[in-house]
Parts: sequence; C-alpha cells; structure tokens
Amino acid sequence: MAKVYDVPADLLISQLAEILKKEDIPAPSWIPYVKTGSHADRPPQKSDWWYTRCASILRKVYVHGPIGIDDLRKMYGGGKAVSYGAAHHREAGGGIIRKAIQGLEKLSYVEKVAGKGRVVSKQGMQKLDRLATEILLKLSSETPQLKVYS
Repeated sequence: MAKVYDVPADLLISQLAEILKKEDIPAPSWIPYVKTGSHADRPPQKSDWWYTRCASILRKVYVHGPIGIDDLRKMYGGGKAVSYGAAHHREAGGGIIRKAIQGLEKLSYVEKVAGKGRVVSKQGMQKLDRLATEILLKLSSETPQLKVYS
C-alpha cells in the first residue's frame, strides 16, 4: 500500500479536496470575504479554496504531526513587503486553520494529542493511504516505466 510520501502533493490535495466537498465539512459563512493572512493582498480567487486548504492541512498533519495551530500558521504564512526593505514573514490567519481542523476533527480524520498538537487518526490515515494507492496505480498505468512494488 502506498503512503502519502509516495505521490505528488498537488495530485493528492486536489483529489482529496474533491472528496471533502462531498463529505460534511462545513465552510464558514465568511469564507468568500476573508484573506488567508496579513501577507495576502486579496482573498483567494477560486470559489472552492476552502476544501483545498482543508485537504492541504490534512496532508500537513499527516506528514508533520503532531503539529499545532501555530506551526501551521507559520507554514501557510508568507512574505509581506515592509516599506522599501525586504519582505518580512507574516503568519497566516489562525481562524481559517482552526475551523479547518475542527471540521476535520468532526469527520474524525484528525485527533488531538494533549500537550503536543494534532495527529491524523487511524481513519484519516486509511483514507489518505488508500487515495495515495489509487493515485500511484493511476500514474503507473499512464507511465509504464514507473514500477509499483507492493
């Protein structure tokens, strides 16, 4: 069985976002109006960016877990130009990340470890590994020189 590490992140996140759209992960009402952080100039232009962010957070928790909200804020942050000098790092907005984590906990894909942060639950790990296996098999059928070892 393939793991999340074995497939390209962009393919995994896009397919996981499509799966999360069909599941009961509620998007807050303020999503169309909010920027992703103080480093961003405008709100995201894609209408379904919420599900992509949730999928990306789930993958980051899988890869880096146990991980806290503050660590995720640093990862999703970016540079903001300050006066004439070089860009300074700004953290991403915490509300978006907290609501996404709460939605993933509601679906029981993520669970909290006291004093350490969030980790992927057994159910979430199974879902991600199955999706990674499907993607890897699809990639190996498209490119015959790629070998899949089971």
